[in-house]
Amino acid sequence: MADPHMHIKDIVIDCADPERLATFWGALLGRPIVARMGPYVWLERENGLGMGFQKSGEPKAGKNRVHFDLASADPPAEQRRVESLGGRRPAGYEEGGFLVMADPEGNEFCIIPEGPFELDDEGRAGYLDDPDLSL
Repeated sequence: MADPHMHIKDIVIDCADPERLATFWGALLGRPIVARMGPYVWLERENGLGMGFQKSGEPKAGKNRVHFDLASADPPAEQRRVESLGGRRPAGYEEGGFLVMADPEGNEFCIIPEGPFELDDEGRAGYLDDPDLSL
């Protein structure tokens, strides 16, 4: 009998410029662009998960309600790499305790350490205060 539960097959990001965002995310995640179909640009599927970028006429408005947490052994180095690819650290997250970044169209995501890290009672992470991970 087939598993009755659904699973996430694809993540699709609405955007103004699918080619630009696919290039950014492909470089960031090491996943090449493998298809262009209509308003979509698709990255190579990994571990069964597809990632696509869909042209949308509406600009992003406000804070993301869903975001990615990307794990790295060296979050500060990844911050510099994100910035070199056209991403940025958005204002307003400096005291949140997480390394929040944004892609070229402003979609937020976090860069977190590979290993465990502590959260305080308000949900703030302490890894940015680690002297070995100085930003």
